[in-house]
Amino acid sequence: MAVSDTLINTLFDGRYKIVRKLGAGGMANVYLAEDQELGRRVAIKILNERHANDEQFVERFRREAKNAAGLSHPNIVSIFDRGEAEGTYYIAMEYLDGRSLKEMITKRGPAPIPVSVDYARQILAALRVAHRQGLVHRDIKPHNVLVDGEGRVKVTDFGIARAGPSQMTEEGSIIGTAQYLSPEQAQGAPVTPASDLYSVGIVLYELLTGTVPFSGETPVELAMKHLSKVPEPPSHIRSEVPRDLDFVVMRALAKSPAERYQTADEMDADLARVARGVSVSPETEEAATAIIAQPITAATVVNPSVAPPPQAPVYYDYDEPVERRRPFWPWLLALGLVVLAGFAGWLAYNQIRKQLNASKQITVGRYIDVRESVARDEILHAGLNVHITRRPSTAQPPTFVYDQEPSSGNKIPKGNTVTIFVSTGVAKVPVPDVRNKDSTDAAATIAALGLNPDVHQVYSAKDQGTVVAQAPRPGVKVAKGSKVRINVSKGPAQVTVPPVVGIPYAQASSELQAKGFKVDRVDQDSNEPADTVLRQDPSANTTAPKGSTITLTVSKGPQTTTVPDVTSLALDTARATLEQSGFKVKVVRQPVNDPSLGGIVLDEQPSPNSQAKPGTVVTIFVGQFPSQTTTTTTTP
Repeated sequence: MAVSDTLINTLFDGRYKIVRKLGAGGMANVYLAEDQELGRRVAIKILNERHANDEQFVERFRREAKNAAGLSHPNIVSIFDRGEAEGTYYIAMEYLDGRSLKEMITKRGPAPIPVSVDYARQILAALRVAHRQGLVHRDIKPHNVLVDGEGRVKVTDFGIARAGPSQMTEEGSIIGTAQYLSPEQAQGAPVTPASDLYSVGIVLYELLTGTVPFSGETPVELAMKHLSKVPEPPSHIRSEVPRDLDFVVMRALAKSPAERYQTADEMDADLARVARGVSVSPETEEAATAIIAQPITAATVVNPSVAPPPQAPVYYDYDEPVERRRPFWPWLLALGLVVLAGFAGWLAYNQIRKQLNASKQITVGRYIDVRESVARDEILHAGLNVHITRRPSTAQPPTFVYDQEPSSGNKIPKGNTVTIFVSTGVAKVPVPDVRNKDSTDAAATIAALGLNPDVHQVYSAKDQGTVVAQAPRPGVKVAKGSKVRINVSKGPAQVTVPPVVGIPYAQASSELQAKGFKVDRVDQDSNEPADTVLRQDPSANTTAPKGSTITLTVSKGPQTTTVPDVTSLALDTARATLEQSGFKVKVVRQPVNDPSLGGIVLDEQPSPNSQAKPGTVVTIFVGQFPSQTTTTTTTP
């Protein structure tokens, strides 16, 4: 089938009702759909018809589902289902009510610096999980990063991700988006996690400045710039970008993978330092400084050192008496005493300083509303120890501090411990299995766990009031107060009963079965022709559940029938008429004087228009002119 907007308001693969189109890409279209089995909204990605028969695209599509399904992390879009239907392939995934990072940059321009750093760190958190499982994404770009209304970032499109170092080419083509490719990808060389980190550097650059570092008319021109040109530091475009953030971006954009960050953790650590307002690591500063200096090719001018002027020679006047020198040892003794006194003073100062430091009072900072990693580093930097307690809380989002002990402003000795209480989010409980239970009992079970039952009535072949599906699925942990949707059967769908009275039974039965009904037959004596439907129950144009039984009363055929009037007809015509009406015929000839009455029916018994059972013998009296022979015949 053609994958187009004709899918909207249709049921795809018998399960997903297509609501609207969310977007389109080079190989697939993405739709918002409602999962009719689990009662939840999903994003369903359907491979374009022109690619559905291309094994290379199909394999990439399958690989995306397989790779993403094996990754579970809050910053990675979850995969729910995958399959093949209606001549193409699809992936059903988590629906995120938000927009792509590219849309946000295009609409709003550069992001605030703290937001840019936070988004980059969330992307790195997703890559950390993928890299630890041996997967390199290979297509990190703002288009593949979704942001919800609460600022949570989710990475999607693992379609070209592969395990371990791998070539970026398929049929000699570079896979990925040219503006975000690492130099090794542009060359079609093997890629590593450092290749993804280069792409994160490009995304961070675009978040900070609103533009990518390299632009060009063709992919080849862009590739050459990735390979040879050093980008301007972001601060040259946006002056408020701090110097240390420049260092992070420039190290990530190093041409050689060996000069970049080697792990997502390493890059995230430097971004955490920037977020706290402290300097990045010396390795990053050194690497970034060397990268920024690369375009400068002018020779360094070394100023010659200036020699001190020669001292005038000392002359002795031998006519004058030579001055007698004083002994040198008193000076050595005095110098030794001075050094000894200085050393003793240093020891005393050092001891006093240690005592002062030991008793120094540190003012406890405010760590509430701060992310755990930032609060921990600030406490340690202040010379205090930190104890972290993680508990569910509604006061702060997960990983943020919601309480501390001692409170901010208190003074405590250096080296003492500050306890911070970190939110793990709202308390979570496992969703109970309420399928096939009575809806009232199911709702009570859900409510007892602090969850909200969300009841939806649906048609089903199961008994009315029975839970036929639920979402989330049983066993999944969700925050207290979350909705749990349960689909409750309201019985089979009601179908209008078509009118079938007066038509043959075979036709009536076929029409009813086509509507999903069962048919029960009751035969009855009637003057109507045999097999004619006399009555139906339920009656026509009423509604009845699909699968229910419609009873048809059918005529056995009439018990008596009218004897046709065949007088004045020729013998052969009269015989045929009677036989067609179901009667047997007996012929009795009578002599007549009128030749015109020869061979003509003069009378019949039983009499015309009387009632007789089918099969009754009707005697017809046929005129015979004297020249004819008198005979009597009876049809069998």
